[in-house]
Amino acid sequence: MDNQPKNPLHGVTLEQILVELEQRLGWRTLGEQVKIKCFTDAPSIKSSLKFLRKTPWARDKVEALYIHTINNKPIRRPKSAPRPTSDRAPDTSAFVWPSMKK
Repeated sequence: MDNQPKNPLHGVTLEQILVELEQRLGWRTLGEQVKIKCFTDAPSIKSSLKFLRKTPWARDKVEALYIHTINNKPIRRPKSAPRPTSDRAPDTSAFVWPSMKK
């Protein structure tokens, strides 16, 4: 198997890309960013996958948006989701200081 450490899409399926973009941006924003009918008219993962697999130019645009999004934007959280609390101390049981001896 090829080792592609600089390729951010290596090992990521088209379905994973769509799910991630839908979670981060939502269908409305996704449809505004990439002008594709499958994102604006009754959008679903299944219909979008079918279209993107058959249409290379659209897939290229979605992959470019994915790369831009994962590098620049935090995940959109639902308003009802509780925010993570930092009341407790972080778990440091797995950390081991390196030995200074040579």
